[in-house]
Amino acid sequence: MTTDSPASRRAELFTAPASKARFAAPAVGEERRMLAGFLAAQRATLELKCQGVEAELATRSAAPSTLSLLGLVRHLADVERRWFREVLAGQDAPPRYSTPDDPDGDFDGARDAGPGAVAEAWTAWRAETAFADELIASAPDLDIEGTDTWRGRVSLRWVVIHMIEEYARHNGHADLLRERIDGAVGL
Repeated sequence: MTTDSPASRRAELFTAPASKARFAAPAVGEERRMLAGFLAAQRATLELKCQGVEAELATRSAAPSTLSLLGLVRHLADVERRWFREVLAGQDAPPRYSTPDDPDGDFDGARDAGPGAVAEAWTAWRAETAFADELIASAPDLDIEGTDTWRGRVSLRWVVIHMIEEYARHNGHADLLRERIDGAVGL
């Protein structure tokens, strides 16, 4: 970990021109495009926070927590799967990582940051985000509904807004985890 002053620890990774694409969501125009753009920006932020530290993705925040960057990727794959496949598309799509007997399996099972485990988590996450993006793009409108056992009836609009909130919250965790790993702090 670096001991430089906070101002000098702003990693180029987080301020480089390529990372600025995260902020390319339209600020005016059609609601669906804006919401999809904000969700894409939050997803890109998660990817960015995980770049360059693949071998350390399973590093835990602090005992006794099982929070890690790899756990966040696995958790968000399950969350995307639940809301878009199960609730909105009505598919039989049980979580990939959590079970009724191990509801925190997404985090608890993220102990191995070997190349296979990391690649598997990213493959799962990308499959779920691709499915969600297709559902968002192809839905007749943002008012389509699904039924959730927890919330009851929910619209696509609500799910996308909830996902933006979910990513924003967990990207805050990712900031702290990344700083713990290599001292890099971001915007």
